[in-house]
Amino acid sequence: MALENEHGAHNYHPLPVVLDRGEGVFVWDLEGVRYYDFLSAYSAVNQGHCHPRIVEAMVEQTRKLTLTSRAFYNSVLGAYERYMTAFFAFDKVLPMNTGAEAVETAIKLARKWGYDVKGVPANQAVIVVCDGNFHGRTTTIVSFSTDGDATGGFGPFTPGFKIIPYNDLDALKGALADPNVVGFLVEPIQGEAGVFTPADDYMSGARSLCSDANVLLMADEVQTGIARTGSLLASEPGFTHGGSWDGLSKPDLLILGKALSGGAYPVSAVLADNAVMDVIHPGQHGSTFGGNPVAAQVAIAALDVVRDEQLSERALRLGIRFRAAMNDLIADCSLITKVRGRGLLNAILINDTEDSSTAWDICVALKENGLLAKPTHGNIIRFAPPLVITAEQIDECAAIIRKTVLEIAQKR
Repeated sequence: MALENEHGAHNYHPLPVVLDRGEGVFVWDLEGVRYYDFLSAYSAVNQGHCHPRIVEAMVEQTRKLTLTSRAFYNSVLGAYERYMTAFFAFDKVLPMNTGAEAVETAIKLARKWGYDVKGVPANQAVIVVCDGNFHGRTTTIVSFSTDGDATGGFGPFTPGFKIIPYNDLDALKGALADPNVVGFLVEPIQGEAGVFTPADDYMSGARSLCSDANVLLMADEVQTGIARTGSLLASEPGFTHGGSWDGLSKPDLLILGKALSGGAYPVSAVLADNAVMDVIHPGQHGSTFGGNPVAAQVAIAALDVVRDEQLSERALRLGIRFRAAMNDLIADCSLITKVRGRGLLNAILINDTEDSSTAWDICVALKENGLLAKPTHGNIIRFAPPLVITAEQIDECAAIIRKTVLEIAQKR
């Protein structure tokens, strides 16, 4: 911790624990103390820490070929692209590395489609986004953030975005009346905003409105995708790998990252059908590492694990169990006012102000009791364990949370 403080940029405020090893739902610190991981690297480690199938795929490929750039074909990328498009039922995939890169890619695709296909005048394209959004931290992405920490001191910002309230279809309908709107970029559940879960018909309603207005629906599933919310994708809970969309909420652009690699390697992607993806031509977008052989093999293994271990079904079942335990706690303690979420992406709301230290204090106490979590937005604690967690472990973790919260409540 001292080394990071002295030699690293102070752009994070970590919990005071130094992790050294991980396996499944557990991590160990340098002293060998074991903790439940209830953050999962912001849902990147859905398959559990160091899943042997994912690690083996990565190690095997790194011994053979790691990087060629896209200046040449490699022997893995085509198979990976075929796998991805079949898995998620899209025509094409554009491989990238990080979630923010994938969002930037989707923005470029939507604008290019707007000019080439919809006929929007040059440099007039508008993308609608939501209040409370989190899509990354690049200069363009924070240009449409409503978080003061993300924007303060980083202007001037990129134009071309309109912010509307989240979970408000009337506001979306009004924004789409602008003929220069080319896309609606939205999280099916807002994770960083405190697991803000919209109405059940929000995504299907957005799909219908976007279709009527000839606007691309851009679903950012970097955090919510890959089984986290009890379904393969939060956009359409009924969608399963290799299946077909019911047409009610299929996005035009699907943005994936984080758990696409099981946390083993940076992998992200944007998927779209030909009508959208074919607007990009050689030289207009790319990445040295995007689509490299290691990333391709890691992502295939990561998705195989999700399918073979039925992690979507597990997250759905255990999420219901976890929220029931949290609601029992709320009934017995006024310090927690609400639990919200879907699958194993959940949050509890602390009965205190956003600028209070209560949520942080609870997380420090949880660490002392063997469970790691972090606050978001000051008075909200997000809980997102690896999806390989068992029912017995969920019960044990719920008991740790209950014990910790009740102890702090008694001291207030």
